[in-house]
Amino acid sequence: MLLLRGGGRLGEAMAEPRQFRFAEAGGGRRAALTLHVPEVPDRRYGLYVWPCAAVLAQFVWSRRGALPGRRVLELGAGVSLPGMVAAKCGAEVLLSDSEELPQCLENCRRSCLMNALPHVPILGITWGRMSPQLLALPPVDVILGSDVFFDPKDALYIDFQPLFHISRHLTTLRIWRLTKTASSPPNCADFEDILTTVYFLLEKNPQAQFWTTYQVRSADWSIEALLYKWKLKNTPVPLHSFGADKEHLAGSSLPGRHTIEMMIISLARSDGT
Repeated sequence: MLLLRGGGRLGEAMAEPRQFRFAEAGGGRRAALTLHVPEVPDRRYGLYVWPCAAVLAQFVWSRRGALPGRRVLELGAGVSLPGMVAAKCGAEVLLSDSEELPQCLENCRRSCLMNALPHVPILGITWGRMSPQLLALPPVDVILGSDVFFDPKDALYIDFQPLFHISRHLTTLRIWRLTKTASSPPNCADFEDILTTVYFLLEKNPQAQFWTTYQVRSADWSIEALLYKWKLKNTPVPLHSFGADKEHLAGSSLPGRHTIEMMIISLARSDGT
């Protein structure tokens, strides 16, 4: 059985592996990479390639020249597309998903085996928990996370839209919910687990960066207070700067017409910038 992020279960039926082919722009002999990803054929579940993963994987591919020897950790990896791109480009990659979701960890392993990456370690890391696995992590240079902000009460994915208003301390962000529930009023504490985990990793690795993608939907929540609390800053990355301003990436149908944004989170300096 396969497990949802919200705790439900789904049968073992799997779709045909989805193919992604990343290629260098231009003519002649171009660098290229083809990956195959096993997924559950239902967009509501966590073991599926979401649009954000394709965009983040494209960003990783665009940085491939800087990846050999770099130490990369993917949080909430699921099907692990961005992390596998990094591994194929020469990075030393660790993949992780919640230790409470062994089926997600199994799918990380399935993806790696399907793409001849049997050596990539798979770790159970639950956001917000100071587990032995988290504490024992080796140094990292880059942390990856695609669509990692979601409502833990109903397992609906939450995304945020930068308002591109640079304040003295950080770029204002506004969280966008997929749907609203009358019994669950907005509470930015729902995002504390992922941000505290990211902060712990960045504090332990001050030069590291958190590369993340998110999908713009409708305004509702804000995490500005949490970013300020944990002394984090973000830098928006325009999609056109890495060839991701298209409806179809890596020969796939993703991200489609969804509005995806990319940003890099890092530790703020002492002056808040």
